[in-house]
Amino acid sequence: MPLALSRSPRYDVALYQGEEPHRMASTETRKMVLAAAAACEDKKAENTRVLELDPADSGFTDFFLITSAANDRQAQAIGDEIELRLKRDFATYPHSVEGRKLGEWILMDYVDFVVHIFLAEKRAFYDLERLWKSARPVDLEELKTTLKEKTAAARKKAAAKKTSLKKPTAKKPAKASSTSRKTKKPAN
Repeated sequence: MPLALSRSPRYDVALYQGEEPHRMASTETRKMVLAAAAACEDKKAENTRVLELDPADSGFTDFFLITSAANDRQAQAIGDEIELRLKRDFATYPHSVEGRKLGEWILMDYVDFVVHIFLAEKRAFYDLERLWKSARPVDLEELKTTLKEKTAAARKKAAAKKTSLKKPTAKKPAKASSTSRKTKKPAN
């Protein structure tokens, strides 16, 4: 089976192992997207949107986070905050960063999601939301709710597994140790 070009390590591993690649976004990816969106909000970014890309149309990433800045310095500050927060909270760095010096369109590639920080006029010109019509807009509150549900389900499953593994076992009596034997000393 020939290897297809991809940018996701999990995709490459699946292809190498002869499996169909698993393209569902992980809980960790969803948490990172939420953290990046929160960083945008903290730096007063405007019109922040998250798009969940259709796996059939896009084999290279799961989400786009698209946001706007009022000027190039604000765009750079938003990019810096996203990078700092993801580094601190998830110990991850972007695979690639483009456009940071000009600040008109900063692209931060985290493999499983891509952050686009635009100046308003550049965002209107490129109109990524129109280009990726098949992408599903994701409400940030919906994303938070989904994460909470997944976390609760995982905890419930782990608790059920833990209780099924615990079985009462009879304690075995302790063996006498060999060091407690007394040896006779020869008489002088």
